[in-house]
Amino acid sequence: MSRSGFEWTVIALTCQYKDSVQSFQRELELRQQRCSVSPGALILTVPDRQDSPGSGGATLNALLVVAEHLSNRAGYTVVTADILNNAHILILHVGRDFPWSSCGRAFCWLPQERLNQKVQAPVCCLDLLLEYLTNQICPGSPPGVWVSSTDMILSIPPDFALSWEGFAGVRVLALPGDISYAANHGVYLSDQKGQVRNIIYKGTQEQIKQAVMPDGKVPLVSGPVFFSRSVSEKLLQTYVTPPLDGCTYLGQDSGAPPLQIALYLDMLKCLCSDLTLDQFVSEERTGCSSPVGPQGEAVRRGRTALWNILRGTPLTLEYISGGCYDYLTLSGKQHVERLTRDGKDKNTLSHIQRADLISDGAQIINSVLEGEIVVATGGLVQHCHLQGPLEVPSGCMLSGLESMTSQCIRQLQLADDIILLGHRIKLGDMKLSVYLVMGAHDNLEVSSDDSSASFLNQSWSVFFSRTGIQPEELWVKGEQRSLKDARLFPVLHPREGAVGLEEGVAWLLGCGGCLQKWREAWRISFRDVLSLTHQEVELLWREELLFQVGRKRITDALRTQADICLLPYFRAAVLGNQMGVLLETLDSIAAGSIEQEAESQLGVAPRCLACIADVLVCMARGKGGLRSGPAANDAWSTAFSLLDDGNLRGGVYALAAQRDHWMSSPNLLVRAARHYEGAGQVLLRKALMLSQRFISIGQGEAPPLEEWQEVLCPARLDLAGGWSDTPPIAFEHGGSVTNLAVKIDGKRPIGARARRIREPRLLLVFHTGGRDSEVSMKIVCDSLDDLKDYCQPRAPGALLKAVCVSSLVSLSSQHPLGDQLMQHWGGGVELHSWSALPTGSGLGTSSILAGALLAAVYRCTGRSYDTESLVHSVLYLEQLLTTGGGWQDQVGGLVGGVKVGRSRARLPLQVEVERLSLPEDFLDSLEKHLLLVYTGKTRLARNLLQDVIRNWYSRLPSMVQNVQQLVANSNDCARAFSDGSLPRIGLCLDQAWKLKKLMTPGSEPASVRVIMEALRPLALGQCLTGAGGGGFLCLLTRDPRQQEKVLQVLSNTPGLGNYSVHTVELDMEGIIAIPPS
Repeated sequence: MSRSGFEWTVIALTCQYKDSVQSFQRELELRQQRCSVSPGALILTVPDRQDSPGSGGATLNALLVVAEHLSNRAGYTVVTADILNNAHILILHVGRDFPWSSCGRAFCWLPQERLNQKVQAPVCCLDLLLEYLTNQICPGSPPGVWVSSTDMILSIPPDFALSWEGFAGVRVLALPGDISYAANHGVYLSDQKGQVRNIIYKGTQEQIKQAVMPDGKVPLVSGPVFFSRSVSEKLLQTYVTPPLDGCTYLGQDSGAPPLQIALYLDMLKCLCSDLTLDQFVSEERTGCSSPVGPQGEAVRRGRTALWNILRGTPLTLEYISGGCYDYLTLSGKQHVERLTRDGKDKNTLSHIQRADLISDGAQIINSVLEGEIVVATGGLVQHCHLQGPLEVPSGCMLSGLESMTSQCIRQLQLADDIILLGHRIKLGDMKLSVYLVMGAHDNLEVSSDDSSASFLNQSWSVFFSRTGIQPEELWVKGEQRSLKDARLFPVLHPREGAVGLEEGVAWLLGCGGCLQKWREAWRISFRDVLSLTHQEVELLWREELLFQVGRKRITDALRTQADICLLPYFRAAVLGNQMGVLLETLDSIAAGSIEQEAESQLGVAPRCLACIADVLVCMARGKGGLRSGPAANDAWSTAFSLLDDGNLRGGVYALAAQRDHWMSSPNLLVRAARHYEGAGQVLLRKALMLSQRFISIGQGEAPPLEEWQEVLCPARLDLAGGWSDTPPIAFEHGGSVTNLAVKIDGKRPIGARARRIREPRLLLVFHTGGRDSEVSMKIVCDSLDDLKDYCQPRAPGALLKAVCVSSLVSLSSQHPLGDQLMQHWGGGVELHSWSALPTGSGLGTSSILAGALLAAVYRCTGRSYDTESLVHSVLYLEQLLTTGGGWQDQVGGLVGGVKVGRSRARLPLQVEVERLSLPEDFLDSLEKHLLLVYTGKTRLARNLLQDVIRNWYSRLPSMVQNVQQLVANSNDCARAFSDGSLPRIGLCLDQAWKLKKLMTPGSEPASVRVIMEALRPLALGQCLTGAGGGGFLCLLTRDPRQQEKVLQVLSNTPGLGNYSVHTVELDMEGIIAIPPS
């Protein structure tokens, strides 16, 4: 669907060659699959009745075919005009051959690359026109038929919109042009009310000046024409009106002679008010059939019939001031300049190995350039696969050339302004490549006798003298002696078969070959080449290049860890049935080379596996169930084990082997995608475990048996940057979080204690609601089997078990649990933990609790640690626990005061903490302005984490931008603290909440929104803590000591649940140990 919601009923594309129908139909269908064409529109490609029916004849024929299809759809057995009542029909004409694009002007690729499109695809003249028609020109138009050529590039002001009030008849659109430009074009002559009086084509300067508009420009005949429903019905009548029926395929099948009718100079001209019937019927018009001569009678009868059917219909002009019209002429020089003059981006959908060798003002379109290829300013390379070393001089165009031609091109020593083309043609059952060369300044249509005529930018006489070729060898007597008709280009040699670039083009340029061989070969002209071009093969060649470029860009982006969204490439590959080779490419990148270090590959492989999951979901095409789900099917266990054991290549290819069994249905594809995400999590955990090198634990004398070692921790209050600490964001982009260590209502809410006991077992106790709460869970572990569910986060006591596995015993040891405990620690261990905070509070409870547990265990076993080691120990522990998550929680609760935690974009991930030294009076003021509001809503961060990681791996542009802003906001917040500015801290809090909501849409429940709106007048800033979705709201008030006021506001706010308001006290110490009693 278009952005404006305008829906086409039918889009019909006319083409002059019947062999092109299937190829062009596929191109339209691809655009519909990419959603650049209305999904509900009927797509048709309609061949013209004959080679040159004229744009008017092609319109009448296409309208008939459209009416037949719509009538059949509606259940009619004959064509009926009733189907026009609510139809919005678009007819586009491909038009005649275009020498500089083998598939015509409509499919001429432009130097534009749309970064935000859903599916990676080119922008052709057709696409640009469709976008303007669908989104700007046609919305609001009544039912009827729009008709347009595709041989131009339009530019429409963004604020342009048509008014349809009081409209009737036919409307033409015109864009402004200079009088000099109009001399070779058509202009509309209109009156002050916009009624078209005449259409002047290639008129004199005096005639053109009559059409000058108030802005000094003239209204050019610019393409789009609209026929109202009533006029469209009249046009439909022509298929039963001789001799106009000769324009349609039904007329051909009925034996009616062909008739050429022009859209602008016949169909529209008969509506112009200045013309009489005699003038319209009898005058000679440039580019139209002559009313005298052999076909004169038929032409006059056809014009008379048009006059009788259409005359009296209003024809109005809509002049688009500020727009631009660029007709694609036959000038090679103009075309090269058109595609290179922008110069903003030299690379359009291309892979360039040495981008530094491409000069400013050059343009590479849909090409693969490998090695050292130098392209000078003004040089153009399109649809080529070339291998260096090569030089492309200024003003040259290389198009359609395969890699095997590179060696020959190297030897050509091209001069400036040379055009070298490769075409794929079809001769009967033979498919051949033919190569053409000419000068950018050559005029294709002027006679060789003309003083301006040239070949290779030199006069014909120079060429004849240099080569020994005679004119009669190029042209048959009596035919036009133009470059376009010169049989210059050898295709087949009687003894040596197909002629390559070196035997044909090279000789014409004076680089090898011989005259005799040239004479012996069967040769064709440029006109022949264009008529013999195999459109299907040409389009497939372009498409294959596009896919090659896509795979190379994917490879570069993944290996360099670039922030480029790859989903459009994946969708394009799936639509083009290129999934197999794409998946093989991703497998290869993930596996890496044997020479690569495992550590560096762990920074690449997890994203690769996530990309494979994306491809599998694209292949499911919106079916197969939810993306998130379990990933523990036994069929994948071998691959997972290999990855877990560090065998990356073996694991990746084991995944690929298993994947082959899951490709047969959307349901299986989605399930396979879940397992690829699970495999990515295995590698992500291994990458994070590299942080072990930042853990330094000393061993000393253990305290006595039965002596408790107790630690207490504050909660974490994150103010800015949260989510940027989440792996892989934290080490692929780099993270920064500004947070506080705080007591809630004057207390440290999180703690743990441990002691060695005589019995060789583990006694694990978790208290709910605080240290002295009677609500607790007790687990006794007498064997290693009792610990094996430590990596299942929802298993009872999983966190405490993970602490034991990471710091007390080894599950892989051959010794039983009791023996390990006695050998290493002289007895068992009793371990207690507690938190006075509710589940899902958003205050970092689980990670801080993990730090407290580790500290207690270290202390009771006589080990020493520093805070940095404890922070990284928690990071390691959470990988064992498989909960994921970032590093900011333990930084917030284990390190006291106000600080900024940072991690750089590299592996191994290292967390660096900067404590901010702030004046006591400012800290006191901060405490008086800070409150925590418990919202009564809980939401587990784990439910949000998978979506965030998935969107980051996909590098959605919005996600990348958001992460950048998260880090920037954290740095801004730190500066605000250093400057002692509470208002700026408040702004950072508001920005943090805005960014959190963008990271996890849906993280603001309605009840929370009500609370925040109610408190807004009291707040400098506010933000839900943690991942959002519930828990505590951090409130920075405008005035100090606002607890009672906040309670009053909330009590007067209807519909709130179990909320509460808490004071906040900065904790400058962080984790503390309580001396044994």
